[in-house]
Amino acid sequence: HEIAVLAYSALFLAEDAGLLGIIEDKARSGVRVRLALGDPDSVCVALRGQEEGIGDAMAAKVRNALTHYRPLMKSENAEIRLHQTILYNSIYRADGQLFVNQHAYGIPAAHAPVFCFGDSQSSEMAASYLASFERVWATGEPLI
Repeated sequence: HEIAVLAYSALFLAEDAGLLGIIEDKARSGVRVRLALGDPDSVCVALRGQEEGIGDAMAAKVRNALTHYRPLMKSENAEIRLHQTILYNSIYRADGQLFVNQHAYGIPAAHAPVFCFGDSQSSEMAASYLASFERVWATGEPLI
């Protein structure tokens, strides 16, 4: 029913043609897709780049991901918003599955722990992460 992502770039999804194709197919079939990505011109993206030791490459990663995600915008069920939020974790949701990628200072997200929550696991904790997604989503600027 819904796919939701809160991250700075989620570049791994964008660069994997198979995964991106699945997301595009789901959007075309009526699944709501919401991507909240970091504004590449924001202070929070610049700071995260410094913290990971990659500097301006973080903003470049976001811009690269946005290029890959553009075809999603053809679907009326998909929306991308840019946020200016400091993220303590990235959130990936597909219906009853929730993945939370913990951010750790100086460690790229791809090397940080990921927690998985199902429908029956720790609903209060999962609800906290989902509420966090909604707060960031509400403040994001739609990508046109």
